[in-house]
Amino acid sequence: MHDIVIRGGTIVDGSGKPAFAGDVAIAGGRIAAVGGKQGPGKREIDADGLLVTPGWVDVHTHYDGQAMWDPMLAPSCWHGVTTVMFGNCGVGFAPVKKEHRGALMDLMEGVEEIPNPVLAAGLNWEWETFPQYMDELDRRPRAIDIAAQIAHLPLRVHVMGDRAVRREMATPDDIAQMRDLTVEALRCGAFGFTTSRTDSHKTPDGDLVPSRDADDHELLGIGSAMSVTGTGAFGMNSDFDDEEFELRWMRKLARETGRPVWFLLTDRYSDPQRWRRLIKAVHEARAEGLSLTAQMAGRPIGVMMGIGTALNPFTVRPTYKQLESLPIEEQRRRLRDPDLRRKILSEKPSDAEVAKLAQFRQYITTRFDKFFTMGNPPDYEPGPEKSVAAIAARTGKSPDEVAYDYILEDGHYLYFPVVNYTTGDHEPIREMLNDPGCLLGLSDGGAHCTSIIDAGVPSYMLTHWGRDRTRGPKLPLEMLVKRQTSETAGFFGLTDRGRLVPGLRADVNLIDFDGMRMQKPELIHDMPANGRRFVQRVTGYEATLVAGQPIFERGEGTGALPGKLVRAGRVGDNAKAA
Repeated sequence: MHDIVIRGGTIVDGSGKPAFAGDVAIAGGRIAAVGGKQGPGKREIDADGLLVTPGWVDVHTHYDGQAMWDPMLAPSCWHGVTTVMFGNCGVGFAPVKKEHRGALMDLMEGVEEIPNPVLAAGLNWEWETFPQYMDELDRRPRAIDIAAQIAHLPLRVHVMGDRAVRREMATPDDIAQMRDLTVEALRCGAFGFTTSRTDSHKTPDGDLVPSRDADDHELLGIGSAMSVTGTGAFGMNSDFDDEEFELRWMRKLARETGRPVWFLLTDRYSDPQRWRRLIKAVHEARAEGLSLTAQMAGRPIGVMMGIGTALNPFTVRPTYKQLESLPIEEQRRRLRDPDLRRKILSEKPSDAEVAKLAQFRQYITTRFDKFFTMGNPPDYEPGPEKSVAAIAARTGKSPDEVAYDYILEDGHYLYFPVVNYTTGDHEPIREMLNDPGCLLGLSDGGAHCTSIIDAGVPSYMLTHWGRDRTRGPKLPLEMLVKRQTSETAGFFGLTDRGRLVPGLRADVNLIDFDGMRMQKPELIHDMPANGRRFVQRVTGYEATLVAGQPIFERGEGTGALPGKLVRAGRVGDNAKAA
């Protein structure tokens, strides 16, 4: 007798092959049989009318800190994600010396907008080395599986101290130490190494992060650790100001190590063709047998702007700035005052405040054609008629007035697609999703607490791309499932999950596809130190199972905590794929 039998669902098994009807049997936390009519189970679940898929494997999150205090890792767990990977974009919390803890929290706040007070309250810092950090993660009960990468910023600060913060060049001895610590991390289960080389990543004081100007000797030296262990992937976020340089060292690293090298791929308003040049370079490298991959997002990466958010069109105006420390409802009450409204609207943005912003965020003072109203369910592919500029033209108001009045309403946020919206639709994203040189990622779960909420992208892949899109072609459901299960798992060597195949881990979603609905983002206070963050909820997940145990049923947590820390090199021991 099986532990669980899921009866009569439409199985989308993660391989990309056409969906089929049948049963899925589970025993001992693993898939026992797929398809046909299976024997009895201790528990039987009626899946008639439901999709049965593998759990989503989300390889680009920033739960490095939240994994220490939140056993659920919400909101990702609400969206059918059963495995998350963090340590992305070069930020993390190990290795660390006691005197550098504050610097690492500052870097996480500056890069990923996770507030320092939240981290200070939520982290116990009972580790120094990366293996100790992994052991600390391993000790905690959790609902879903986690996996980690070692990040360049803590590594560099650990070895170089203040010289790293000043962005001095690493010496050969520095590089050797960083390589050895990376070897140590890979051997204890890290899935790779990541770095940041973008001007968008700054400290809270506006300084560039320690890894920004690392030269190719440092990057190749650290990357050589993967040759020592024969494991791991090397990930990078760059502005590609010098495309030839970046592509040259990445190709060399892929050639010398034989390991996967990946970088983040987006389009930009300032250079809308950049992504095409880079994906062309990916295919040229692959034609030479090199493992180079572009990691891309399933929807535009967009900033949410409203009352209580990190940014809105008025946060750079002096009078509004004075209100930001007040509770959200008090801000909203005062902003309704007609005299205060007139005063704020009459002010010009502060040049000093604007100068502190990353370049793309400076658009908030001028580009009202790039700000869109969202609605509920939220529209992530809005037409130009939903822009603040267009509404202003229709109503005879100024764009400032339209934006002010819109965000004043409770739960209303303006949407500013920062990247991947240069054409005003999702066609470039659709091309990337159809390109075999691209890997789906960039949900950023856990990051950008009061400005971006993309942890729901795994659900959006089904609702938007598989069902609701009207401004262009949809995509096959089988492909969308494969993109975030077997492909993401396989890329990083998570060989025991990502497909519904006998012998693999029973991470499973049961989905009411027709009933799936993305909810509008909401701000809640549920983090340490009463920290505020965006979350996004969804309906339609009838059940999510991790290692054969239901952790959610009809949107409610069961209390089961079967999740664990997954260590690279140890995930395939029990994977017996048919």
